[in-house]
Amino acid sequence: LPWFLFLFPSSRSPTSFSSSENFEQSPLRRTFKSKVLAHYPDNVEWNLFDQDAVGMLCMPKGLSFRTQVDSREPQFHSFIITREDGSRTYGFALTFFEEVTSKQICSAMQTLYHMHNAEQYDILHTPTSPQASTRFNSYDISRDTLYVSKCICLITPMAFPQACRKVLQQLHQAVTSPQPPPLPLESYIYNILYEVPLPPSGRSLKFSGVYGPVVCQRPSTCELPLFDFAISEMFNLLGVENVLQLFTCALLEMQILLYSQHYQRLMTVAESITALMFPFQWQHVYVPILPASLLHFLDAPVPYLMGLHSNGQDDRTKLELPQEANLCFVDIDNHFIELPEDLPQFPNKLEFIQEISEVLMSFGVSPEGNIPSSDSQAKYRVFRSVDMVSDKRNGNLASPLTSYLLRENETIARLQALVKRTGVSLEKRMSLYYASSNKDLRFQCDEEELKMHQINIQVREVFANRFTQMFADYEVFVIQPSQDKESWFTNRDQMQNFDKASFLSDQPEPYLPFLSRFLETQMFASFIDSKILCHDDEEKEHTLRVFDSRVDKIRMLNVRTPTLRTSMYQKCTNIEEAAIEMRVSKIDHTALHPHLLDMKIGQGRYEQGFFPRLQSDVLSTGPTSNKWTKRSAPAQWRRRDRQKQHAEHLYLDNDQREKYIQEARNLGTTIRQPKLSNLSPSVIAQTNWKFVEGLLKECRNKTKRMLVEKMGREAVELGHGEVSITGVEENTLIASLCDLLERIWSHGLQVKQGKSALWSHLLHYQESKEKNNATPGGLGPPGKSMPPLKVSLIQDMRHIQNISEIKTDVGKARAWVRLSMEKKLLSRHLKQLLSEDELTKKLYKRYAFLRCDDEKEQFLYHLLSFNAVDYFCFTNVFTTIMIPYHVVVVPSKKLGGSMFTANPWVCVSGELAETGVLQVPRNTLEITFECQNLGKLTTVQIGHDNTGLYAKWLVECVMVRNEITGHTYKFPCGRWLGKGVDDGSLERILVGELITPSTENDERMCRTPPMQQSPGMMRRFVTISPNKLNTGQIQEGVGEAINGIVKHFHKPEKERGSLTLLLCGEYGLVWALEQVFQHGFKSPRLFKNVFIWDFLEKAQVYFESAEQREVTPDENWQTRVRHFCRFMRAINNTSRNIGKDGKFQMLVCLGARDHLLHHWIALLADCPITAQMYEDTALIKDRSLVNSLIRVLQTLQEFNITLEASLVKGVGI
Repeated sequence: LPWFLFLFPSSRSPTSFSSSENFEQSPLRRTFKSKVLAHYPDNVEWNLFDQDAVGMLCMPKGLSFRTQVDSREPQFHSFIITREDGSRTYGFALTFFEEVTSKQICSAMQTLYHMHNAEQYDILHTPTSPQASTRFNSYDISRDTLYVSKCICLITPMAFPQACRKVLQQLHQAVTSPQPPPLPLESYIYNILYEVPLPPSGRSLKFSGVYGPVVCQRPSTCELPLFDFAISEMFNLLGVENVLQLFTCALLEMQILLYSQHYQRLMTVAESITALMFPFQWQHVYVPILPASLLHFLDAPVPYLMGLHSNGQDDRTKLELPQEANLCFVDIDNHFIELPEDLPQFPNKLEFIQEISEVLMSFGVSPEGNIPSSDSQAKYRVFRSVDMVSDKRNGNLASPLTSYLLRENETIARLQALVKRTGVSLEKRMSLYYASSNKDLRFQCDEEELKMHQINIQVREVFANRFTQMFADYEVFVIQPSQDKESWFTNRDQMQNFDKASFLSDQPEPYLPFLSRFLETQMFASFIDSKILCHDDEEKEHTLRVFDSRVDKIRMLNVRTPTLRTSMYQKCTNIEEAAIEMRVSKIDHTALHPHLLDMKIGQGRYEQGFFPRLQSDVLSTGPTSNKWTKRSAPAQWRRRDRQKQHAEHLYLDNDQREKYIQEARNLGTTIRQPKLSNLSPSVIAQTNWKFVEGLLKECRNKTKRMLVEKMGREAVELGHGEVSITGVEENTLIASLCDLLERIWSHGLQVKQGKSALWSHLLHYQESKEKNNATPGGLGPPGKSMPPLKVSLIQDMRHIQNISEIKTDVGKARAWVRLSMEKKLLSRHLKQLLSEDELTKKLYKRYAFLRCDDEKEQFLYHLLSFNAVDYFCFTNVFTTIMIPYHVVVVPSKKLGGSMFTANPWVCVSGELAETGVLQVPRNTLEITFECQNLGKLTTVQIGHDNTGLYAKWLVECVMVRNEITGHTYKFPCGRWLGKGVDDGSLERILVGELITPSTENDERMCRTPPMQQSPGMMRRFVTISPNKLNTGQIQEGVGEAINGIVKHFHKPEKERGSLTLLLCGEYGLVWALEQVFQHGFKSPRLFKNVFIWDFLEKAQVYFESAEQREVTPDENWQTRVRHFCRFMRAINNTSRNIGKDGKFQMLVCLGARDHLLHHWIALLADCPITAQMYEDTALIKDRSLVNSLIRVLQTLQEFNITLEASLVKGVGI
């Protein structure tokens, strides 16, 4: 052990140490400054002693005083000091109370009470009230005995809480027991410091305490890493459901705040949760016990896991926390957990809970946490996972628990009363207990300890098994760097180290919400980095080696294709307790016994009830030789052992290793733990500056990562409409961006209002601007194309405030960020928000990120880069909200818009829904309507009722705009609607495209283009064909169209675009087959238009007559003919007024859906009608070209094509 130390009040009179509110409490309830009295040895070469840090963590709230009426039970707790390189030192402290002998301190306390009572009298004006007098006059120097807290502590490089607790308790007992210990205390402490080594891996070690032996053991290299805290205590305190929710938050690197009156509980829960993460390691701020003087550190805008001591009186509502948007708050003492919004479920949560519960129940631990013992047995028996998840949010078992706590308090009160009546001192009981037979004690302790180790192993194995099952194939997806290690380090930020998309595409659907977010965490990135950095087993870090060996086992056991994932739950089978049982029952090593030291006469004197100042001269240096020192050459060996915490870089030379460690440090957060020693304003400012730099770096990395993802997908696409990584992955990235914005906005807040700092700032801005804010721009005059929506931050806020489905501030802030990203206004809106300098100064402290001008500019600049890509992160997420849409029909200016007499209608369809028929006023040709979110718009059906004198209408296009997101879609038409004109159609289906607003675009849209071919509905006049395509170009067109459909189906379902666009859009399948049938088509008369549909109808007549004449080549031919004629009849008999080209489009779509197109092409190529109506050079007459066309169309057979309702409305096939 590096040190033994103890603490005591400084010799000055006590000075208050907490904030001003401390003075409102009575002096005995206040905390005072503590100081390290002594530590042995003075220093250790490999582990410098940090007096301030240790002092703060041994007594996080400072010194306290008690009188004889207060409880003075010794309290044990452990703590941790994390160095900048991530390595840790553990501390174990026992705090007890000793009588104050200094008259000076007693009279100072009396004076403080006089002052306090006078102040309270002024406030209350009720001196006669009996409560007041008892409350204030609770220390009387003549009547009361004053006690002060004192602490003894062990500092160790590894965590052995059980052994350290025993050592400290036995040392304390030696001081309080009536008989002096067998040897001076120095002998025992010297023995622990210099003669008790760390047990080697896989071995156990026994050494002597003051009154009995102490056993500690270490797992071997193939077992889970050392963990010596009692996991069952965490489950007792929180219950399985809550533990699993907390575990999920920790894995997703949320901000976690533990809250308890007991320091040891904070430490136990923090250490247990991080131990259960194996093989992953928490990478961020980790302070399981946050000293009172460091409360400002809760302002840290980074993921953290911190423990906050509660005084037991204040409830949660009084706790002012700087940021809560992404906070998981765990009230340990009250079995309660408050979760961040949108927390995904851990995969197979119910089965997992069931498995953990079974393990706990086999040891008599209740899965629901600490409930009364009387009815608990019955409860366990009927326990079902269904009962446990009745409260989906956090499994709080409110009613039974509340009554339980009340009953518990009564029990404690009764016990205390009994103790007072019988006059038996609890401390005496303790000493009797310790003095009883050593053998017996050891057996009982060991049994209890063995049980603890068994529960730990079983529960940890169950958790580890979840990760080995989930990541059994992870190695396949690790991207090994192509360049040398040196350049890999340099470009680490930009490198992708894991093929996330492929990995996720192999996972069962229910796992995705959790896994997609987990793969973005720092802990996962670090885990994969360490995998990349080790070449073989020798270089692997311990955790990685153990994990990989387990993954290999699973692979051998599961004879399945490694990449085929199943969501079937597989329980843990390899729980190995034998090793630990062996170690504990058969001790491998016994350390030297404590012995008399070479002390001067008179040293080591002993005074009962007071822990003595020890003799530093005998404790400052160890023995020159004993059998253990050879085994562990001290300083270098220990330094090397600590470097093994970075085992993954052992094969690098020293400079490279240092560089890597530095790099790894800077990658995540810049700070692992606040510097505890120096709390001057300059240090706090420096810490905040590190935060500002860290936030900016994180923003740069996040925006880059999101753009690379998005652009990567877009680059793969070859211009086929839909280009996005919608679905789980995009949502994950945007959610993490929202989290980053919340952390930036809550850094340096003056006063916290509401759970979301960003929304709170927006509301302040809205309030200040509301009076002067003009309404958003209206629409242009009828017939003109739409002007873009006016940019208004306030208007976008109002849209969000009007969505009744979003209930919380955090939800509103996230929705607003999504809407701003979809509108490509995020950077612009935030710049406008932050341009109100007065408001920012009012809300934020000087050091806040939002008041660092250069960093703020860079941050906004990074966000501006999102404008380069299209996000639909609002439309795709809020699918059930009501959205206003505005529709404008743009008729041709040249040809007869003004004389048109019929009544037009439209029906708008999107990926999520369609509107039904909407009548459009003839005089304005525009309407605004509200309906449930249609999603991305795909088609518009437009038609009229053919009434009046002039029912012919040439429509240029239809424009539809989403009034919330501002997305405007153009549906080109360029065709007539009316009987006896064009193809006689009274309604058409138009396929749309999203237009990007720009000034030149607006001007162009106002002009009516000359009867141009439109992407949605190509002009299909055979007579007007200025650019006839040759057979090569036509084949290429068909190939491209089919290729687009094949690629569509090869994408994950959530990432597919619009199939309608690929079938009926520009250069889609309908257009391509139209080119096939138009090639070499004879036009009989100069002024009569002949349509492909005319040819198909003639072919139908021929086939039907051939069937009747029973000219049937074979069975197959008959089946194909029957299908063809049935589809033709159904389309011709539809009640819809669609023209000939519309009917051809419908036939192609239905043929593609039912995989019949290639049969029909074969039929038509052999049909005599083709010979009559096509020239000899026509593509349809060329046998080899037709065969290749059939082969290409056959590739559609493997896909299940679902058509949008608007395409096949009215056809009942």
